[in-house]
Amino acid sequence: MKIPARPAPQSVVQRIRRLLRITLLAIAALSITAVLLDRLFPLHLPAPDTSSTVVLARDGTPLRAFADSDGVWRYPTTAKQVSPLYLQALLTYEDRWFYRHPGVNPYALLRGAFGALRHGRVISGGSTLTMQVARVISPIPHTFAGKLVQIFRALQLEAHLSKAQILDLYLNHAPFGGPIEGVEAASWAYLGEPASRLSHAEAALLAVLPQSPSLLRPDRHPDAARRARDKVLTRMRDEGLWSSAQLHDAEIEPVVARSLRAPLDAALLAERLHQQQPQARRIVTTIDANLQRAVEDRVSDYLSRLPPRTSAAVLVVDNATLEARVYVGTAAFADPLRLGHVDMVRAPRSPGSTLKPFLYGLALDDGLITSQSLLVDAPQDFGGYKPSNFDDSFNGPVSVAEALQRSLNVPAVDVLDHVGPNRFVARLANGGVDLGLPSGAQPNLSIILGGASTRLENLVGAYTAFANGGVAGAPRYLAEQPQQTRRLLSPGAAWIIRNILSTNPAGVEGAPLEGTVSRHDAVAWKTGTSYGYRDAWAIGVTDAWTVGVWIGRPDGTPSPGQYGAVTSLPLMFAVADMLPNDRHHVHAAQPASVRQVDICWPLGGAAVNTPAALCRQRRKAWTLDGAVPPTFAERDITAWSAGLIRLRLDAKGRRLSGTCHAKDERSIQIARWPALATPWLSADDAAQAALPPLAPGCAPDSLDVASPIRIAGIGQGARLRQAPNSTQPLRVTLQALGATGEVQWLLDGRLQGSSEGGASMHVNLLKAGDHRITALAQDGAFAQLLVHVDSV
Repeated sequence: MKIPARPAPQSVVQRIRRLLRITLLAIAALSITAVLLDRLFPLHLPAPDTSSTVVLARDGTPLRAFADSDGVWRYPTTAKQVSPLYLQALLTYEDRWFYRHPGVNPYALLRGAFGALRHGRVISGGSTLTMQVARVISPIPHTFAGKLVQIFRALQLEAHLSKAQILDLYLNHAPFGGPIEGVEAASWAYLGEPASRLSHAEAALLAVLPQSPSLLRPDRHPDAARRARDKVLTRMRDEGLWSSAQLHDAEIEPVVARSLRAPLDAALLAERLHQQQPQARRIVTTIDANLQRAVEDRVSDYLSRLPPRTSAAVLVVDNATLEARVYVGTAAFADPLRLGHVDMVRAPRSPGSTLKPFLYGLALDDGLITSQSLLVDAPQDFGGYKPSNFDDSFNGPVSVAEALQRSLNVPAVDVLDHVGPNRFVARLANGGVDLGLPSGAQPNLSIILGGASTRLENLVGAYTAFANGGVAGAPRYLAEQPQQTRRLLSPGAAWIIRNILSTNPAGVEGAPLEGTVSRHDAVAWKTGTSYGYRDAWAIGVTDAWTVGVWIGRPDGTPSPGQYGAVTSLPLMFAVADMLPNDRHHVHAAQPASVRQVDICWPLGGAAVNTPAALCRQRRKAWTLDGAVPPTFAERDITAWSAGLIRLRLDAKGRRLSGTCHAKDERSIQIARWPALATPWLSADDAAQAALPPLAPGCAPDSLDVASPIRIAGIGQGARLRQAPNSTQPLRVTLQALGATGEVQWLLDGRLQGSSEGGASMHVNLLKAGDHRITALAQDGAFAQLLVHVDSV
């Protein structure tokens, strides 16, 4: 047998070189082909801004999500932001070799192919996580050709992206049923919690759900979802990653999913911020999610007892940070009957009486008043403007504190007339409250009674000044939003006004009833009602919080009988009671500029500087910077001069005028009350303020009533009775004899109407009992009579 000769060593080397050349050429050809295919069929990755927008509470809880252009709910997240348990379950169950393969796992593909041949159906698809991402980001048919395309796309993904980027694509785009994509959206939609806080059972459920999102949806097929979840749990135990005890605890955890719905809390705030930042995908607000939901539920329950079409708005601001914790822009979002799409937190509305605290605070800063300065609540004419109170009643002499606490209108207009409407509007604007006036209108006296417009958020921001030493601030809705603060009042004026608003005496209309008082100490509160019952307001301030409530109809139609003290105040106190009572907020100390001084009515000066005979009423007043101003001088009053009057008297105590003299003259001082206050004075005060009669032979002076009036038509002390079987109210016809101008008629302090000169006036007496009828002329002259109506 002939043994063939061994090839020469040179021929072996040549073969090896040839094989290397072929290999290199093949690799080059494959590389070129791959590059060409990559260029011809480029990978289309989802754009970074294709996710839906989610607006979050301060703790990360979604408040509202805005779907993308395809109607998909997708909350952006990363592997660092989801639970490690979920990542562990996902990679173990779906792709254990994810970090080791190049996008395709040949062993898994072969195993899937053999399984399909053996069982006649697909048992295991053999897809890697990368291949699943390829199918998720671009539609690929479930065919053999589609599988080849899927493999190609997976290789492309691995070539262009890191493993972390591929994993993030899966976390954000994996299907979870319905319009839900991504694990974060699924976790909130089904479980009501972020993907960062998943339990073992929840992690296993979300890991398996994308395998068959329609058939395994926990809200529709909880049993199927549970079986699939338990399969994952068993795999995790068998792999030694989770213990048997953890498996046992997870298996007994029920599969309970919420009905699939997008979050919709603080909906109008979310819409507002989304419009401001249309490109942002995660907007983190300052809202407290739990508090927001609780207040929304309270508002919904509260309004169920109010007239149809009534809506509400609530804004709660942290005084220390100016961050909004609650933002309820409507009572029922998207309810067409309530115009639920209208955000009443920022809708311009008439503020009613809610501006009065700032007016009195500004008057304090100007040195015009103290907290107990004498004002007159009586019919007055301010250059043709004749304001009346909410209930058409008048109270005569009142203090600044009483006028503010009882929200009396005439005293407020009187103070504004001294401060000046233009200056008041300018100071409010400087403090962040821009008042809207009708086109072409200039600031006037009506603005203090609601004759302008502003927004709830502006009012709440301004009211924070009473907790922050007079510095107002704009509410903040985003954590990164810088604070915007402005000086509105001095620290002393803010302290005095807050003290007044937090010490409302018992019995004041609108005060909380016994048993319903807020658990917060000294809530300073103010209500307001616009003309025609269109807007009902209540705003409260504590050390920690400022709460604003508006109730009304967004279309501006009236809601008769609904006003601030009755409608909005109870809801404001209910919300205040829901707020954390943060003991870290210290009540502001009394500023050094504020001190308490005894003053005297009617003159208004300090008691220490007022003779005892001239101090008819002594009151403890809060003063600012030592200012103790006198009572306002009267306007357009000629018949009665208020203030300190020095008179000369003859020996018989008769008044001497002008050049009139007598033997044994003596001088006296009289403290006169404002003329319009005299109908409400006690008999003793009226007697002390009365002028002595003019001495015979002396020329008349200007101190006497120029045109005294007398009520005719009924006698003093008359007893009246309703006519038998009459259904008409008891009516009396009266005249003010001696009057030459307008006469205001009051019944028990409540305005009934006016007459001119001696014209007749009809007054209805609706109730049995004693009644006081007053005729009050513009020059201060008045007449009164008492009558009694017998019961039928």
